[in-house]
Amino acid sequence: MSRYYTFNAADAVEYARQFGGVEEPQSLVSAEEIGDGNLNLVFKIRDTAGVSRVIVKQALPYVRCVGESWPLTIDRSRIEAETLIVHGEYCPQHTVKVLHHDPELAVMVQEDLSDHEIWRGELVKGKYYPQAASQLGEYLAQSLFHTSDFYQDAQRKKSEVARFINPELCLITEDLFFTDPYIEHERNRFDPELQPVVNEIRADLPLRIAVAALKQRFLSNAEALLHGDVHSGSIFVAEGSLKVIDAEFGFYGPIGFDPGSAMGNLLINYCALPGLVATREAADGREQRLQDLRDLWLSFSERFLQLARDKTQDVAFKVPGYAEYFLKQVWHDAVGYCGSELIRRTIGFSHVADLKNIADKEMRHECQRHAVSLGQWLIITAPQIDTIEALIARIRQNG
Repeated sequence: MSRYYTFNAADAVEYARQFGGVEEPQSLVSAEEIGDGNLNLVFKIRDTAGVSRVIVKQALPYVRCVGESWPLTIDRSRIEAETLIVHGEYCPQHTVKVLHHDPELAVMVQEDLSDHEIWRGELVKGKYYPQAASQLGEYLAQSLFHTSDFYQDAQRKKSEVARFINPELCLITEDLFFTDPYIEHERNRFDPELQPVVNEIRADLPLRIAVAALKQRFLSNAEALLHGDVHSGSIFVAEGSLKVIDAEFGFYGPIGFDPGSAMGNLLINYCALPGLVATREAADGREQRLQDLRDLWLSFSERFLQLARDKTQDVAFKVPGYAEYFLKQVWHDAVGYCGSELIRRTIGFSHVADLKNIADKEMRHECQRHAVSLGQWLIITAPQIDTIEALIARIRQNG
């Protein structure tokens, strides 16, 4: 018989008292539900002074914004906790700490990050964190290298692939990234003014072929343990600090997907800035996003190559030049997945504040069109873009 039940605030407080690791557990007295996503309940647990001490997170058995008509497995809570624990082993400075988890209740207790802010909100406000992109690249390099064939032996890797099979949430990604935006589907959401742009991408055969290839690699290439949903809303930042959260989409997939998703969110903000802030601020902010893009990729790729030189276990993969060869394919994948993130966040099911928060309707539509056209271009031309500098030059050239 299942032990699962849905927590209320009092349940969350009692659970935090038992498993939060707080020195005086009875000082925890209240819970504030702060979840704004589609999949979970998230409680801040506060002490008698009103200070938030730990986070209690519980997976719901359905998509929250739709309801019980879209059921989901609660095993994703185990996947999330174990992904964060594995990633935290290799990059503790940039991974939220899991203090406890219970797979039957689909609950975990995490460190409180109230001294940080959600990166997306800061980007929307135009606030710049110059170290954040490099720190995210470090997280991606450490987590993806150490769970790849470069580092894990073949038997361990195969058992880990099995442990992190995540079919239901992978299906969400497969549909929302690679299928729904390119067909008529009830989950797609966009204003009627964008219909001509939508019609164009649905009729673009080279684009559809390239998207199909991206989907095939997502389905088939179990290269490393991905976070699976690296976007600016799943990252907390502070001055000099970055922490990645929300890994319920974790599974073994193509390495390029995680950096590509992160790059896509930076470029969504790049497209949205003219509608969010004043003209001069927008120009400065766009240059910052391009610098973030450069810092993210260079931090990731340089660290990955260093780790490959120093820590590769498989003799075949130690051959000089192989890591560089491998990383070229990762780069091309990342550019393609970056483009698919731009498109799906604009005309698909899951929109983001960068574009939604643009008050002027005409400006919002202009920024949305830019995001879709940039995503379209990235997906089609990904195989011909060989470096981050070439990518940035072409983005500047195209506005």
